[in-house]
Amino acid sequence: VQLVESGGGLVQPGGSLRLSCTPSGFTFSTHFMRWVRQAPGKGLEWVSTVTSCSTTSYVDSVKGRLTISRDNAKNMLYLQMNSLKPEETGIYYCATDDDMCACIGAYCCRGQGTQVTVSS
Repeated sequence: VQLVESGGGLVQPGGSLRLSCTPSGFTFSTHFMRWVRQAPGKGLEWVSTVTSCSTTSYVDSVKGRLTISRDNAKNMLYLQMNSLKPEETGIYYCATDDDMCACIGAYCCRGQGTQVTVSS
């Protein structure tokens, strides 16, 4: 399993970014996918999940501002982030079912992450 994130960067408060994730090594269309993030000095936080049927769920703090989506035909996962806040600065990871990887720990089956910095 390989997950490669892209699209991070520096954005002003209230701005937007679109993160992408390119998965490989497994049948993307049949697995749920999620985004998790890690703020500086803090642990991993679940942000959003999309099932294989494109049912979505979000942590309360991002509802109405962040949108997860997937394109099974292109083997791509996205996270559209609008109205970003400084406290959302951190590393954003694309992840899938932990059972897919030989790893230990919550959200361990994830990519290397992409840095998002929200600052003026």
